[in-house]
Amino acid sequence: MTVHAEAHHGPPVANQSSRVDSTTLGMLLFIASEIMLFGSFFTAYFFVRVVNGAPEWPPHPFHLPVFVAGVNTVILLTSSFTMHWALQSIKRGNRAGLQAGLVLTLCLGLTFLLTQAREYSRIGFAPHDGGFGSVFYGLTGLHGAHVFVGLTLLTFATVRAFRGHFTQEAHWGVEIPGIYWHFVDVMWIVVYTTVYIL
Repeated sequence: MTVHAEAHHGPPVANQSSRVDSTTLGMLLFIASEIMLFGSFFTAYFFVRVVNGAPEWPPHPFHLPVFVAGVNTVILLTSSFTMHWALQSIKRGNRAGLQAGLVLTLCLGLTFLLTQAREYSRIGFAPHDGGFGSVFYGLTGLHGAHVFVGLTLLTFATVRAFRGHFTQEAHWGVEIPGIYWHFVDVMWIVVYTTVYIL
């Protein structure tokens, strides 16, 4: 037995793609499954609104707070830029930029979630108010749950950033939550456009 063989413990190292590392690939495959989940909710929306021939959206007497949701959209989109800033900062070895970017992203994401919760409390209808209510709360609630998961991941990343865990060479703990956060932001644009605008 060679010295190299004695030093290796456990199963053999898996084959790795030279283009996408296994961690990023895992997150991308997870996001693909999440897109399918959202797709099922959009299918329900399509049947409620198009197949059933809803004459108006939202149906009378309901109203959607398009302006508030628009401001919330700007808040969430801004958080994508602060997340990108955090990642680029640590890639350049700038710990202060990383920490500031993550804290700002957390604050913006939390503001989005609290604004959405406030919207729910004042909107004037509930999930049991027909297909419209079910679809509205289903899509926006599913997205809100994803924002909450994203904020949880970012909280762990922020704590680790302040403990000095990330470097220019090792920053997967920022990059992987960042990919998920960008997905959450893009998905909100689709939800906002579909439910509030169209």
